[in-house]
Amino acid sequence: MIDETDIRIVEILQQNARTPNAEIARQVGMAPSAILERIRKLEERGVIEGYSARINAEAYGLSLTAFVFVRADERLGAPLTGERLAEIPEVQEVHHVAGEDCFLIKVRVAGTRAMRLLLQDKLGAIDTIRSTRSTIVLDTVKETAVLPPPTLGSNDD
Repeated sequence: MIDETDIRIVEILQQNARTPNAEIARQVGMAPSAILERIRKLEERGVIEGYSARINAEAYGLSLTAFVFVRADERLGAPLTGERLAEIPEVQEVHHVAGEDCFLIKVRVAGTRAMRLLLQDKLGAIDTIRSTRSTIVLDTVKETAVLPPPTLGSNDD
């Protein structure tokens, strides 16, 4: 189980994954060796899946963000389309969704020409895709990968 101390450690790491163990220990009120052990256990249990740098997409040359609804001719639960979508470098997220569409994907590309090529050449090459609907993002108000802390003792599944 995850406890209040683990939650605090995760919150600190979500704000800055490069925070030294000694600094986490100071903030939490524990020894650095105990923090190291807790982080190791959080990683082993899959609570912490990895560490990465957040890159400014626009500064990186990827100024267009879009969400694309994908409809596929594949029986429910078949993984082929989702797996193929996940292999495309411009696709940042792939979500299997309920409703008329099968998948919702988030993509980042350089601009409208790159978007057209992505739809035409990469998504078009996946023979199970029947149709797509794209929504281009004009401005992003909030975007985060930071998760809110869980409520301890909650029975929600």
